[in-house]
Amino acid sequence: MPIRLLRPDVASKIAAGEVIERPASAAKELVENALDAGATRISIEVRGGGVELIRVSDNGSGIPADQVELAFERFATSKVTRAEDLDSITTLGFRGEALPSIAAVSRVTLSTRAEGEEVGARIDVRDGAVNRLEAAGAPIGTTISVSGLFRNFPARQKFLRSVRSETSRIQTVVTRYALAYPEVAFELELDRGKRFASPGTGDLREAVAAVYGLKTAEAMLEMAPDEDDAGQPVAWGLAGSPSMSRANRSYVSFFVNRRWIQNRALGFAVDQAYHGFMAERRFPLAVINVAVSPDEVDVNAHPSKTEVRFRQEGQIFAAVQQAVRRALIDFAPVPEVRGVGHSPSHAPPPATSTSSSGFWPAPPFVRQDSPGIDPSSPPIGWPDPPVVEQSEAPVSDVAPAPVVPKNALPVLRVLGQVQSTYIVAEGPDGMYLIDQHAAHERVMFEQVKAEAVSGEPNVQTLLEPVVVEVNPELRDLVDTQGAAVAALGFLAEPFGGDAYLVRGVPVLLGSADPAQAFVDILELMAEGGGFESWEERAAYSIACHAAIRAGKTLVHEEMAGLIRRLEACVQPNTCPHGRPTMIHMSSGQLEREFGRR
Repeated sequence: MPIRLLRPDVASKIAAGEVIERPASAAKELVENALDAGATRISIEVRGGGVELIRVSDNGSGIPADQVELAFERFATSKVTRAEDLDSITTLGFRGEALPSIAAVSRVTLSTRAEGEEVGARIDVRDGAVNRLEAAGAPIGTTISVSGLFRNFPARQKFLRSVRSETSRIQTVVTRYALAYPEVAFELELDRGKRFASPGTGDLREAVAAVYGLKTAEAMLEMAPDEDDAGQPVAWGLAGSPSMSRANRSYVSFFVNRRWIQNRALGFAVDQAYHGFMAERRFPLAVINVAVSPDEVDVNAHPSKTEVRFRQEGQIFAAVQQAVRRALIDFAPVPEVRGVGHSPSHAPPPATSTSSSGFWPAPPFVRQDSPGIDPSSPPIGWPDPPVVEQSEAPVSDVAPAPVVPKNALPVLRVLGQVQSTYIVAEGPDGMYLIDQHAAHERVMFEQVKAEAVSGEPNVQTLLEPVVVEVNPELRDLVDTQGAAVAALGFLAEPFGGDAYLVRGVPVLLGSADPAQAFVDILELMAEGGGFESWEERAAYSIACHAAIRAGKTLVHEEMAGLIRRLEACVQPNTCPHGRPTMIHMSSGQLEREFGRR
C-alpha cells in the first residue's frame, strides 16, 4: 500500500480526537480559555449532554476583531512564543489546539469584543471552515456556542454514554474549576434549568459550600501552608474530617498552580495522611491546592493536560501529606454519634453487657454437626435465627455444583483475636489467621447474591421515609440498574429532580444511616471493582458496606459465629475481590520455626 499524505480535513479530525474526547473535554477547554482571559464571571449552558449545545460566556479580555479568524488556525496561541516558554507554563492553555479541534468536529459560533474596541466580531465555523465573519455588537468578553458535536464524527459519537452521564462529566469539570478559582462566579445551566452557581467571593469555603453543601463546607478543616517552606512546594486548602468519609476517591480534588489534575502519587499521599483516622475502604473529601515553581512541573505530558509530571515528585508528595496530616492532628473534631429511627424487621434485643453483643445484623450460621454447639440455642444477646425450611434454602449462583462446606474448610476452633483485626483459630493441621473484614465480606456477598437470586431480599421498612439527593451519574445508575438496586433490598422511588425517596433498606445494613448507605452503595457500584455484571457489583457493594471493619473488637461468640458462616460459603478462601480471607501455618511449619524438627 503506497504512503500518501493525509487530506487536511482527515488530519484535523484525527488531531481533534486526541484533544476532544467527549463533550466534557470541549467544555473544559472553553472554560480554561475564559479563565486565561481573566474572566470573573463565566456562564455555561449545556443541552443534550453537550452534544446538542455547549455555550460558554465570559467577561474576560475578549479577542481583537482582526485576530478572530486566526484563533481558529491550528497552533495559533497568545500564550507561548518560544520553545523555552514550554519549560515554564503559567496559563491553563498553551498549545493553540482547542478551538480548531472543537471546530473540526462541530459547528462553532463565536461573538467577542476586546477591551478598547467599539465594535465586536462574530464568526461562524462549520467543520473547520469559516462560513461567515462579520462585525457585530457584543459586550466585552467572549461567547462561544458549540452545537452538533461529533455530528460528522460517528466513530466517536457512538462511544459516548447517556445524556445524563455526559452531563454529569461536564458538571464535574465546572465544579472543579469553581473550587480552583473561588474568586470567579460560575453559573451552569443544564437543559434549560439552573443546576449550579458559585458566589465568586474568593472564599474557598464558600465555593465548597456551593459544590458540596453548606454543612459539609462548615465541617471542613483548614490546611494552612507551612511558613517554614520558603522556596519549597506548598500545599493548602480544605480537608474533610474523618467522620465525613466517602465510598470512593472521587471527592479528593487536586490543583497544581490552579490546574485541575489527576495524580495517583498525590492520592496515595492523602491516603497516608488519613491512615489511622479513617476506617478501611473509606476515603476523604478534600480540596488541595499545590503551588510549585512552573519550571518544576511538566504540563505538556498528555493531550488532556490533566496528567502532569513533577521534577521533584517526592517533595510534592511530602508537602501534601504533611499539610493534610497537620490539619487532622490540629483540628479534627470528635465524630458525632447520631441515632436513626427506623423499624427493622428483625431488631435485636438490648445487649446484656457493654461488649459488642447484638452487632450482627443476622444470626451466625451454625453447623449442625459442630461439636459443643446447640443449633436451637443462639448466643445470649443475638437475634433469633429466621426459620428457613430445608427445601427453601437459597441456592447460590456462583457455581453450578457448589463445594460441600466441610470439604472447603476444616472445622476450626477459635482461640482469640490479634490487633482487633485477625481471628486466630486452630485446625486439624496447624494454625489459621482469618482477616475478619475479608471473611465477613465473603459471607455477606454470598448471602446477598442468594437473596437476590431468590427474588426475596430481606428488607427493613423505615418508620419515616428518607429523601436522598444524588448526583446525575448516580441518578443515571439508579434509572438504568434499578432492578439490581431493588434486588439488594432498597425500596426507592423517584422524588423529583435528583432526589429519591427511600422507604426501605436491606436488613444487613443494621442501624446504619439509610441515606448515607444508599449513596455509598451506589458509589461503590459506579466505581466497579472487577465484577462482570451489575448484579455482582451490587452484591459486592452492599457486602463491602455491611462487613465488619478492621479494628472491631469481637467477643468469642461473634468470632466463632463468623467462622461457622465462613465454613458454609461456597468460596471461603477469598473475599469477593480476590484477597485471601485467611492464611495457614501448618503444624510442620510451627515445629520448624521453633526448632522442634
